[in-house]
Amino acid sequence: MPSPEPGGAGTPASTASERRGKPLRIVVVGHVDHGKSTLIGRLLHDSGALPEGKVAAVEAMCRRRAMVFEWAFVMDAFQAERDQAVTIDAAHVWFRSPRRDYVIVDAPGHREFVKNMVSGAASCDAGVLVIDAGEGIREQSRRHAYLLHLLGVGETVVAVNKMDSIAFDAGRYAAVEAGIRDYLGALGAVPRQVVPIAARDGDNVVRPSPRMPWYAGPSLRDALDSLAPPGGREDLPFRMPVQDVYHFDERRIVAGRVESGRLRPGDEVLFSPSNKTARVARIEAWNAPAPVAEAAAGRAIGLILDEPLFVERGETASHRDRPPIETDVFRAWLFWLGREPLRPGARCVLRLATAETPVEVQSIDRLIDIDDPTAGGSGGEAAEVARDGIAEVVLRTRAMLALDEYAANPRTGRFVLVQGRDIAGGGVVDMRGYPDQRPLITGKSTNISAVEHAVGRADRARRNGHRGGVVWLTGLSGAGKSTLAVAAERHLFRKGYQVYVLDGDNVRGGLNANLGFSPGDRAENIRRVGEVAALFADCGLIVLTAFISPYRSDRERARAAAARGGANAFHEAYVRAPLAVCEARDPKGLYRRARAGEIADFTGVSAPYEPPSRPELVIDTGDHSIERSLRALTDYVERSFALAPAAPRDAERS
Repeated sequence: MPSPEPGGAGTPASTASERRGKPLRIVVVGHVDHGKSTLIGRLLHDSGALPEGKVAAVEAMCRRRAMVFEWAFVMDAFQAERDQAVTIDAAHVWFRSPRRDYVIVDAPGHREFVKNMVSGAASCDAGVLVIDAGEGIREQSRRHAYLLHLLGVGETVVAVNKMDSIAFDAGRYAAVEAGIRDYLGALGAVPRQVVPIAARDGDNVVRPSPRMPWYAGPSLRDALDSLAPPGGREDLPFRMPVQDVYHFDERRIVAGRVESGRLRPGDEVLFSPSNKTARVARIEAWNAPAPVAEAAAGRAIGLILDEPLFVERGETASHRDRPPIETDVFRAWLFWLGREPLRPGARCVLRLATAETPVEVQSIDRLIDIDDPTAGGSGGEAAEVARDGIAEVVLRTRAMLALDEYAANPRTGRFVLVQGRDIAGGGVVDMRGYPDQRPLITGKSTNISAVEHAVGRADRARRNGHRGGVVWLTGLSGAGKSTLAVAAERHLFRKGYQVYVLDGDNVRGGLNANLGFSPGDRAENIRRVGEVAALFADCGLIVLTAFISPYRSDRERARAAAARGGANAFHEAYVRAPLAVCEARDPKGLYRRARAGEIADFTGVSAPYEPPSRPELVIDTGDHSIERSLRALTDYVERSFALAPAAPRDAERS
């Protein structure tokens, strides 16, 4: 057995820890029996990082059980793991090379323990993917590689293990190397190094192997030393999820851990999603002799504010000028671990940082094929996500949530889903196609007093012969919204109704001329239209709006605005037609341009459309003629806004 190399964890450090930098967290993953734990045990031994007597203890255990010595037993802490020869939980080990410090996470490779593998990998900076040279890339190898990519684990080193089992054949190694480089390349990832090793005997683990003279690259440890240092969370925007609020004597302390950024006394903080603000009077920490001058990422602190705000667990503190996103709907890349398949409409509990809220699966947009990531998975909405499946989904929460996109801030951009008491899935936040709703729900005006009108709504209704209200036509481009709205306006006006159409042409040219077509601008466009429509309805008009208005949350805000003018003032009409029908009509050539990449964020093609969940009226222009659809709309308006209306019908069908 080779002697350990000097300078490992057991020797005094000659370099100050601050000069070595922060430890690099590395997760070791791979298919079961490809040798992850063996590799780690050998790496620790050959670097002098094992406690004195550890190897002797493992040798004695192996003799008692009449077993062959295994380096994996150095890592396998549980009796069950020794009995079954699999790693069950993710083990964490400190390790030091002559160049830097590490925390190595040995993640389980067996399919049944993917949840533990994800838990171990979630907080790591880099990964080592272990592949058996004889077996090559297996399903779990691809799954683990994809999960590392999904979790944002930065750099990867690939260890092609068990080279002794193929007689150190350079051709076989080259084939395995080419396969894994192709697979990772399809994910947009390039491995830092692919190292051929024989972990049991220590070949190329710490020292070059004389049995592989054809390999001129670094050893595995040298490849790890070449990885980029971990990114500094201190440079990200300040985020502190509120864990609890404590009362000590006269102090009210908002407690939590700083997940990213820095905070100092005197800073103004914003709590989301309640949008309450205060200044930090003092920062305290447990076992700190005096108030803290600055709190950086990773530190648990308590905030004493300059005023006694009522905030709760689950809110997130930030600086006011760099707040998190507020939304109740977002896209996610999700891995599913539940016992039963995940289907649209399924309800779980979402946990993100300290927040916990009911969530519904609004849609499953795409299944990911881990065998061929270049294929992009199944297109269109999927029926379900099977256990261990990966998918792109849209989730809708019951309450407004404060979060970040994972790419911008991993600490507040990932979540888990819980069913009962079990963690059933997890994923990362991607807001592509969806707006930050914070600007839409945050009021900035102050010193406002409502004007009391001398003419009431009932007076206007008697003068007009009908009540005022909003009929909100929503649907895909080409479904026929504007055609129906203009024709209905003409028909109703001839019958004596005070009616007006709002659509893109008469608001985009003036009121909303300063807005583009990004998700945020589209949401602001609909917010303004909803407020204008509510004012028109309040003065007694019947307002027909014809807007795609793709987001349910925007339409609900329009409903709330109209409701200020009285009950039953808002009626959502879903002008329904299949995407293929709308695209075949394409009256303005927009679908053609969107398919050609000339129009970004086009609804139905490259941006989402959320159909109404409970519209008051559904008009199916895909199956019915314009005449029949128009009659359904005008009949509904006349019934709904008459001075003595008939009982309202829920989700009428034309």
